[in-house]
Amino acid sequence: MNDNILRQDIIDELEFEPSIDAANNGVAVDNGVVTLTGHVSTFAQKATAENAALSVKGVKGLAQEIEVRPYGSHVTTDEEIAKRALHTISWNTVIPEGAVQVKVQNGWVTLTGMVDWQYQKAGAANAIQYLAGVLGVYNNIEVKPHASVSDVKKRIEDALKRNAEVEAKAINVSVSDGKVRLDGKVHTWAERSASVRAAWAAPGVHLVEDRIMIA
Repeated sequence: MNDNILRQDIIDELEFEPSIDAANNGVAVDNGVVTLTGHVSTFAQKATAENAALSVKGVKGLAQEIEVRPYGSHVTTDEEIAKRALHTISWNTVIPEGAVQVKVQNGWVTLTGMVDWQYQKAGAANAIQYLAGVLGVYNNIEVKPHASVSDVKKRIEDALKRNAEVEAKAINVSVSDGKVRLDGKVHTWAERSASVRAAWAAPGVHLVEDRIMIA
């Protein structure tokens, strides 16, 4: 796809998304690799802008350079953010009680701890992205390995076969100590994302190395 056409499609998608004020965002495209610049008022808007750009057909990669600049004169202190983050996580039913620790420095939240599943790790980060004052999240939560290599590999391959978006034969899966490597070629970013989601959904996976190319 022509970079100029792709750039306009991304701009249109950002403007179409009601939760984003796209007036302060910039979009550049080079051989299908998108760079987002500018600023938004919340970390949640930054994440939404990223997801919106990645949803556009033809995107091969993304460089996220949008800054979070909170509106208003009140600055949320790190202590306030930490208390709210812990409270929010404690109310999230997918996250085991006491499994996640929170550290906040200059608006950036670092999550640590250990959980059984990747969706619990992702759930902790998703739970706090809408909090006022959060500028970014480092998700350093670990996932406990508790399944054999052969079992993890088979679960991922079976999941790929079931997924209507993915041509399973085009993806090669290798597993070692809870680390999954995906190789192959797909036609769209949606296929690539679906393959990565399938890998993360297997029990005990704590790292996914995405080597899939978009052809």
